[in-house]
Amino acid sequence: MSSLSDVNALCGLLADPTRVRLLALLTEEELSVAELTDITGLPQSRVSTHLGKLRDAGLVALRRQGSSTFHRAHGGMPPRARSLWEVVRAGLDDALLVADRERCAALVRAREAAWPDAVAGQMERHYSPGRTWEATARGFLGLARFGDVLDAGSGDGTLAALIAPRARSVTCVDRSDRVLEAAARRLEGHANVTLRRGDLHELPADDASFDTVMLFNVLTYARRPERVLAEAARVLRPGGQVAIITLAAHEHTALTEGFGHLVPGFEPAHLRGLLEAAGLLIDCCEITSRERRKPHFSVISAFAHRSDS
Repeated sequence: MSSLSDVNALCGLLADPTRVRLLALLTEEELSVAELTDITGLPQSRVSTHLGKLRDAGLVALRRQGSSTFHRAHGGMPPRARSLWEVVRAGLDDALLVADRERCAALVRAREAAWPDAVAGQMERHYSPGRTWEATARGFLGLARFGDVLDAGSGDGTLAALIAPRARSVTCVDRSDRVLEAAARRLEGHANVTLRRGDLHELPADDASFDTVMLFNVLTYARRPERVLAEAARVLRPGGQVAIITLAAHEHTALTEGFGHLVPGFEPAHLRGLLEAAGLLIDCCEITSRERRKPHFSVISAFAHRSDS
């Protein structure tokens, strides 16, 4: 139940024409203050003031995207406020609101048409609905065909679950019983996946038994990375490939030691030397990304293969 003062405040909130115009627009579209100003023709300060009152009452929510802030009618609007707004909205039939809707529709069409032009050359830095790195990676995975794969240092099977549908077989090796138990639960629907407890320095696998070895985010945990790479080369078939993702050399050991890292990353030239010493032919070994989150770790991607002979 609401008190008389609460109901009076809510009615007063929706008695203001400017707030009704803004809420009517935000019920239909997510808009910035600048866009609301363009649509309504009202001063930006006035729009911002009334948006603040609507947010304080729980009728409007905001979302930040980079340096931009967008507003929309709150999905979790208080029940009494939602009921009153629906009554008010159903009875609205005003030429000003119709014009607002038309200008809003034109603005949204222009926004959508202009987005590719506005971010040309920087698309990877900007969000658009459904266009994420995960979605892109899954799209590429759908095109791939793997043979027999060794996921070395597999953890709880997250990666194995992604590639299993495209592989002849996947063998997950990890030294932790607990994470292997979690992997077993995650992968129980994949008949082509095998779990093995083992150390990456002494892989529990025969020579030349895999087409692909994955070493994703594991080399920094190795006491002897050169030995891990030698083992990866040993279990590869002729022409087989190894894929590596690992941190580049850094000075933030106090942070990474908390995650159990034994090695503070690698210089690309050093990692190249280790791959060559293992008898592998290098296809690529370079820094391919830098994290946006501080301390901005850089990441190396490396791909190498065993000779066909």
